[in-house]
Parts: sequence; C-alpha cells; structure tokens
Amino acid sequence: MSKNWRPATKLVHGGTTRSNHGETSEAIFLTQGFVYESSEAAEARFKGETDGFIYARYGSPTNDMFEQRMCMLEGAEDARATASGMAAVSAAILCQLKAGDHIVAARALFGSCRWVVETLAPKYGIECTLIDGRFLENWEKAVKPNTKVFFLESPTNPTLEVVDIAGVAKIANAIGAKVVVDNVFATPLLQKPLELGAHIVVYSATKHIDGQGRCLGGMILSDKEWINEHLHDYFRHTGPALSPFNAWTLLKGIETLPLRVRQQSENAARVADFLAEQPEVARVIYPGRKDHPQADIIARQMKGGSTLVCFELKGGKEAAFALQNALDVVLISNNLGDSKSLITHPATTTHKNLSDEARTELGISPGTVRFSAGIEDSEDLIEDFARALKSVKA
Repeated sequence: MSKNWRPATKLVHGGTTRSNHGETSEAIFLTQGFVYESSEAAEARFKGETDGFIYARYGSPTNDMFEQRMCMLEGAEDARATASGMAAVSAAILCQLKAGDHIVAARALFGSCRWVVETLAPKYGIECTLIDGRFLENWEKAVKPNTKVFFLESPTNPTLEVVDIAGVAKIANAIGAKVVVDNVFATPLLQKPLELGAHIVVYSATKHIDGQGRCLGGMILSDKEWINEHLHDYFRHTGPALSPFNAWTLLKGIETLPLRVRQQSENAARVADFLAEQPEVARVIYPGRKDHPQADIIARQMKGGSTLVCFELKGGKEAAFALQNALDVVLISNNLGDSKSLITHPATTTHKNLSDEARTELGISPGTVRFSAGIEDSEDLIEDFARALKSVKA
C-alpha cells in the first residue's frame, strides 16, 4: 500500500481488507465473537502468539479498517474506535491517570468534556486546574509536581478560540506530561495535532467524519507505546467499543470528508463575512478571518479556517431565538459537522449546565450563536440569514 497517497486517496482506500469474495465496499462483520480451528489455536490467540480477533469488544475487522484509515489520515501509529466522542475523551484522559495525579485543562471546553475533568475526575482523587488556555504562561503557572495530562480543544466550542498546540506541547514535554487534543472543530484535514507535538488526539466521529447525522462514534489516536501501556487494557475491560455497523457507516462517511470539509469551510467563510457586515451582529469569530484574535497562531498550525462560525447578536437571547426560528435552510440542532447547515444557541443547549459566571468567562453571552456550515449553496445560506435577520431587533 502506497505511503505517498494524499489525504483524499487515503480516505477512500486506506486500511481496506477484503474477504475471499472480493467485495468493492468494505464488509460489515456483525459478529460478537470468532471461532478457532482448534483449542490450541484459541490458546495461541489469547496468548498473543498469533494474530486475529477474539471478541468484538476488543476489536473487529470492520473497526480495524476504520482505525487504520484514521491512522493514515492523522499520521498516528495506532488508534481505537469508540462508541461516541465522549467515550473517546473519557478513555483518553482516565486510562492514564490515578488518584493523586493532576490535570491542567483549558477552560474553553465542550460542556461534557469540562464535566469529565472538572467533576468526574476529582471523584477518583484526580486534581484538575482550569485555565485560560490562550496564553502559554497560564499552562506553565498551573503545573504541579503531580501534573500528568494537559487537555485542550482547538478551535474551541463554541467561541472558536485557538490554543498554541506546539507551545503547550513544549511545556508538557519539559515535565513529562501528555497533551490530549480534541481536534473535532478543525478536523484532521485542517489541523494535525500530532505533527505539532501533541501526544494523543481524540475525535467525535459523530461530527464531520460521519457528516450525515446517522450514527455516533469516536476515535483515540496516539503512538503504539502509549496505547499498549495505557489504553489497551482500559479499552478491553471497560467496554467503550464502537459497533461494527457504526464503524462501517463511518468508513462510508469518511470517503467524502475532503469534499464536504472544503465546501463547508467555503460556506462558513462566506457566511462569516456576510454576518460581519450586519448591524444586528455585535461580533463574528471565524478562524479564517484576519480579525480573529489568534490569527497568527492559526496561520502557523491550521491549513484552513473552519466549518463553524461563532457570532453574537446585539439583542441577546431574544434576538438569537428570533433569528434561529426564522431560518428556513439552516436547521436548529445541537450537532455540528453535518452536510446540512445547523445552528445552536449554546447558552441554552450545549453549555447550559455551566454557571453564568463560567459562560461569561468563556465569552458565551445570551446572544452567542454557533453556526455549523453544511454543503448547501452558499447563496442560499446567505439569503436565508438575510431574510431571518429582518426579524431581529438590532
């Protein structure tokens, strides 16, 4: 198999194995277990003396193809597919920590991610310090003798802040900590955290990788040593495995990822520029615009903007609701990365469980709206927003 394939080719052919039937599309192996030619063969398989699958909770041929394809795209040595994005986040963080360890996490996180580090981990004796991750000095100041993990997402949900991944990795390497990056908003096409020095990358495959609103899935990618030492046994014994059917669905989705992300990013950029000129809009945040607060970092570590736009309406929650309710093409949903354009009011949905103070710290106001661009015609999207904005009071 060629190692010089470009991303679009890898996402169609990478990691594919075929049965003796020679099927064109990847096969779905909907089986819980596997049979052995003999008792001796079963023993050898369980000892790890021969290759092969044992139980679907540990892995399956369909899941293996999905993992290999993601490794080729991400530039990772190994990966494990999980039942959801949050299963990937939880496993990636908790598998390598014990009571008495310390996490430093950027405070700008998806609500459930923040719950894992801020609420769940301390229940098991794991400390957590939340910081404003935009400034490298905050990572340095938060370090303790027992710091083992740095956790961040970049761009962040929903305000599209960007963290200097290479800078954070340098600090982590100096103290022997591991950097875990949630790369969902960038996708593996627009940002490569492992190339920037991160040690572990996680995805909600539910988002862009499926991209068509069909199923849940997650992915953890790292080097073989880390996965064998920390994730392997955790994964086998706690059971966050991805369904083979969902793995097959995600394999089909990932084939068109470059086409969708390209169109979504172009649409997002055009909508961002349009919204920035509207009197009802107080501010627009988009990684592809020169007025983004971390434009210099974006130029260094990202290959493009994003499929998402964050903007704030001057009229607060009332204006946000009025806009969303008046849209026709764009659908109200808490999901993102879909072929269909989606819009979300974070303060009342994805980040509603945060305190008012916490949301203010993150820049999430009552008027903050998150737009996930789909693959529709950009002119239809702009016309939809132009019409809906007429119902909003500036």
